[in-house]
Amino acid sequence: MNKEELVQEVAKKANVTQKEAAEVISAWVETVQKTVAKGKKVTLVGFGTFEARKRAARTGRNPQTGKEIKIPAKTVPAFSAGKKFKTVVNGGK
Repeated sequence: MNKEELVQEVAKKANVTQKEAAEVISAWVETVQKTVAKGKKVTLVGFGTFEARKRAARTGRNPQTGKEIKIPAKTVPAFSAGKKFKTVVNGGK
């Protein structure tokens, strides 16, 4: 499902226009991104948690040459699915 399909589905289920649904979805995505970028968690009970995780610096290998390379430390976004989300994906209700 892409964003356009999501907007259509949300608009239908919430009985709002597609424009209103698109604005709400865009605002939600922007809010989650800004919150996680500040190092805070966004937790939606039953759905999951969005958070920033730190990756330590490490040594890797260039797959073409086999030469060792240094991979710098960085912060990456992460999502952990909640219990209800996992249950629904596994066919439960």
